[in-house]
Amino acid sequence: MAKQCEICGKRPLFGNNVSHANNKTRRRFNPNLQRIRVMAANGATTRKRVCTRCIKSGRIVKAVRAA
Repeated sequence: MAKQCEICGKRPLFGNNVSHANNKTRRRFNPNLQRIRVMAANGATTRKRVCTRCIKSGRIVKAVRAA
């Protein structure tokens, strides 16, 4: 499964680790994805991999667990 947010499409970025000796090696910045239960438009609940920025900004509606 891809490390990609299903709401905004945020994906890993690439950059460098830089040592004190200025040696550079490639590294990957992964998005902070959480697997949460989301309320769909028709009222059903599904599990999605969503980044924490989408959760915090209210782009998704969390599903309420039935008791």
